This record gives sequence, C-alpha cells and structure tokens, in this order.
Amino acid sequence: MDLELTEEQQMIVDMTRGMLEEHCSVEVVRSVEDDPKGYPDELWKQMGELGLNGILIPESQGGGGMSLLEAAFVYEELGRAMAPVPHFVSCVLGTGVLLEAGSEAQKDEWLPKIADGSAILTPAWYEPERGQGEPGVQLEATLDGGEYVLNGVKRSVPYASAADRLLVLARSEAGVETLLVDPDAEGVTLTFFKSQGREPHYRVDFDGVRVKSEDRVGEPGSGWKTWDKVMHDAIILVAAQAIGGADRCLMETVAYANERVQFDKPLGAFQALAHYMADASTSIDGGRALVHEAAWNRTQGRSIARLAPMAKLFCCEAYRETTRVCAQIWGGVAFTIEYDQQMFFRRAKHLQLSWWDTPYLEELVAADVLDS
Repeated sequence: MDLELTEEQQMIVDMTRGMLEEHCSVEVVRSVEDDPKGYPDELWKQMGELGLNGILIPESQGGGGMSLLEAAFVYEELGRAMAPVPHFVSCVLGTGVLLEAGSEAQKDEWLPKIADGSAILTPAWYEPERGQGEPGVQLEATLDGGEYVLNGVKRSVPYASAADRLLVLARSEAGVETLLVDPDAEGVTLTFFKSQGREPHYRVDFDGVRVKSEDRVGEPGSGWKTWDKVMHDAIILVAAQAIGGADRCLMETVAYANERVQFDKPLGAFQALAHYMADASTSIDGGRALVHEAAWNRTQGRSIARLAPMAKLFCCEAYRETTRVCAQIWGGVAFTIEYDQQMFFRRAKHLQLSWWDTPYLEELVAADVLDS
C-alpha cells in the first residue's frame, strides 16, 4: 500500500477543504444545530456542484465513479469541518444499498438525483430496545396482495423530514426486507428529537403503511445481507470522519497550549500536558493509517471483515479520547457553549455510539479473529 497521495487524490483533498472553509465555518455549523432540517442549502448545493455527492456513484449514473479510498479522504475533511450534511445517509448508505441490490429502474430513478443533491435517501434501521444485529430488525412487513403492510417503530432516523425516501429495514416471512418508503405516506409519523451530535434525528412510527412490492430493494429476504455489506464499507468512512474531527480538535488545542501562559510559561511547556498531546497525535496517525489500509483493501477486492470494524472501533475511540484530553487542557471553558471544543466532544461520542457501537464492533472483530 502506497501511503503517498496521487496528484488526483491531493486535488480532491484540497478542493474539499477549500469548499468547506468557505461554506462550512463554525458559525454555519452552529446555525443548524438542533434544526429539524439539519443542513444549510448552500453547503449542500456546493457539494452537489463539485461532484462530492456522487463520488461513489458510477459515471453512467451521473457520479464520479471513485473508490472508497478517495471517499475516505473526503470524509476526513468532512469530519474536520463538522459538516452538517446528509451525505453519509444518502450518498453512502442509500447509494450503497441501491448499487448493491437495486433494480435498474431504481438506480436510474434515484442515483442521478442523489449525485446532484436533488434527492435524499436515509435508512430507517434501528429499533427501540433492540440490538444492532439482524435479530434487532423486527418491524413487521406483512404481504397483502402486491403490497407490504408495515407496522412498528424505528428510532434515530437522521434527516427523515428532509428525505425523499426512507430505506426501511423490515421483517417479512422471507426474512429482512429493504423497502423504499415515502415519509409523507399515509400511516407514517415523524417525531423530531435532539441528538448528542446535534444532527436531526427522528422517531418514525409505521401504522398500516402500504408499500408496493416493486419498491423492495433486492430479492425477498436479502435485506440484511445487503445492509451488512454496505455497512462494512460505510463504517470505514465513519472512521475517517472521526480522524478528521480528532485532528482538528488536537491542532486547535496545540495552538491554545502554545499561547496560554500559566506560571510564566505556555501550557505546552508542561511535560504532562505535552505527553497528553503526543499520545493523541500518535493515536490519530495510527487511526489514519488503519482507515487507509481498510479502504485500500476494499478497492483491491480484499476482505474487510476485520479491518472495517477495527477502523471504526479504533478511530472513534481515538476521537473520543482526544476530545476528552483536549477538554482537560482547555480547562472548564471547554464545556461551555461559547467554545468550539464541546462541539467536537459531543460529536465524538455520537459517532462512537452510531452505526454499530463498540460492543457490536468487538463482536465482529472477535468473530473474524476466532474463525481465522
């Protein structure tokens, strides 16, 4: 694996960072915290125009046709900027499910719209008081003629009110299904609630919601197999996002430690604090290498059954620990709303809990280790 970025990859990084510096300042991020929609239109428009929304979509479907490795570079920049956009749910998860199992008609209808940002898909996967594996999908999907009838509850559905379709994982007699559901359909109720990371999350209630069979993605009962494969790719990008956030949090803390003077010398001159920052830097660099290794193996067609959950597990822990240490160096002010450090701290814990949490990731890694 060559750790040097190609000229094209460096251009992607520079373009993404430049756009985010212009359109995703901390003030912009703060302006949409706890907002039911959750993202600024101008930022989302810019991402679509630059082709970032379609980075994983084939050129034939209006995208850039790039690999997961290039996407990881983009996601480190999104994490660094704390970008409040539905990119992950729509352009990664939604796109991944359609590419893996969607019909040609479904791909033709949705992928070009996802690529230009005119449509958003978001998964309704997690259920209250249930686990994160396949047995946790218990929302009922009963076949009635040519339609599925959905009854049950999903929680923590990001950007549901802005979505054109929900990708609902439900259980039928055949197994787990993935269904495209209009959030405005009769029987669908959205309830907004605030999340730790401040992106908009919704509880979604399904009461006799009817979905046509042609809106099923993939063969009957194949939903979890598709979801599991897509999630293994996606959590590598979550890991990259975590590393980007951790790196910026640390860099801002290093600058503060060099400027803040106590006992006639800067904070960074105190050995204990310097060692904290050195440990954090080591974890961040190690996490970045793990992300690149996982993404590179994916582009080479190799198994990421172990590397993907390892990357998410390690990088999210590194993000959480980095923000904890940085908050200590800043002192009590780090937890006040006026300072940016608390924004990184909250997002670090939110990412650690989201999209397969620590216990589930440990189970995946252990299963692969023990089976090898």
